[in-house]
Amino acid sequence: MNLRVATPDDSDVIATLLGLLDYSMSRSELGEKLAGALRERNTEVVVACDESGKVLGFVDVRYIPQLGLAGDFARISYLCVDPAHRSTGIGALLENYVEESARKRNCDRIEVHCHSRRKDAHRFYLKQGYDKSPEYLIKKL
Repeated sequence: MNLRVATPDDSDVIATLLGLLDYSMSRSELGEKLAGALRERNTEVVVACDESGKVLGFVDVRYIPQLGLAGDFARISYLCVDPAHRSTGIGALLENYVEESARKRNCDRIEVHCHSRRKDAHRFYLKQGYDKSPEYLIKKL
């Protein structure tokens, strides 16, 4: 399994993976968003590929500077693995990448917001060493 930075050519497969998480977006819209994300200094989009180069999963992580705290934090915005390849270590490989990258960027924590209906994802993150956070507030605009 190989990890590499995503490219705009990965838009189709990333759109398909996001669709599995119930995020529907046209491939052209995703292509524009992905191109913008790849230009951001505090964003990484990384894909996991098999030996043939086929993308089997990806992670989108944002690094957020903190004024009032010693360390910054990393936020996993999206992490998805093709259902046919789940429980094979790809998710852990992607999460481990985030952890290593976050440490290099002076982050002292990683956060991920994961809807309560995603029971398998919760089990995955707990297995990776995450703790449940007491509360999360959101204001829709």
